[in-house]
Amino acid sequence: MPETEPWEYTLYIPNDVRAVTVARRTLRLILTMHGLIRLTDTAELLAAELVSNAVRHTKGPAALRVRWSAGVLRIGAWDADPEPPEPPGELGALEEEGRGLALVRACADLWGWQPLARHGNRGKYVWCELAAA
Repeated sequence: MPETEPWEYTLYIPNDVRAVTVARRTLRLILTMHGLIRLTDTAELLAAELVSNAVRHTKGPAALRVRWSAGVLRIGAWDADPEPPEPPGELGALEEEGRGLALVRACADLWGWQPLARHGNRGKYVWCELAAA
């Protein structure tokens, strides 16, 4: 049974394509340890898309943030580029690129993004949510 107390983890990752695998495996471990194994497959897909976008489309470091609160799992990726993400295309499109946010939109209960500015650093946070129920 999942915990009722809120929790949060942040994994800071370098700009390296291997970070996607590290993020997926770390997320799987976190969800398993907190009794949320039933959310793992979808959560891994969502995290992989968000982290992949952060690593592939920016030049700086990134971070994966995972938060559980009130029966909702929020997965987000921070990167140093303040530009908004490209709007999601259609999931059925034949292009090899640009389907990540369409997958996020299709699989998550809710998603969005927000610009961030802190201590002179700028960037954005792209997130999605999965309800446990």
